Amino acid sequence: MSLRKILHVEDDPDIQNIANVTLTSIGGFEVNSCSSCAEALGVVRDYMPDLILLDVMMPEMDGPATLAALREIPEIKNIPVIFMTAKAQTDEINSFLALGAIGVITKPFNPMTLPDEIKTIWQNWLDVS
Repeated sequence: MSLRKILHVEDDPDIQNIANVTLTSIGGFEVNSCSSCAEALGVVRDYMPDLILLDVMMPEMDGPATLAALREIPEIKNIPVIFMTAKAQTDEINSFLALGAIGVITKPFNPMTLPDEIKTIWQNWLDVS
């Protein structure tokens, strides 16, 4: 299974733009950026990403609630999710992994290494799947 299409859900426009530019230009990924969980839930079926990169703290519906909603959609439920968060304490990271995320990337992230971080998490997930 190859990693080509990423659905990125991030409410902060600056973080969204930086991640989009680095993931497309450095990582070579196709990225669909959404500003809210509701928007992501609206496009995910048509876009059918290989991976969902999901911010944890967002207004209205947070990342964990969005992950739960995604898992309710049969054709989406097995798409791997990586959380992005400033909540980087070990117990918080472990709780995100316990929810079913395949990895957690902490903010602030290094834009130059973000694509490689994602590729490493993806490869580790494939190795244990």
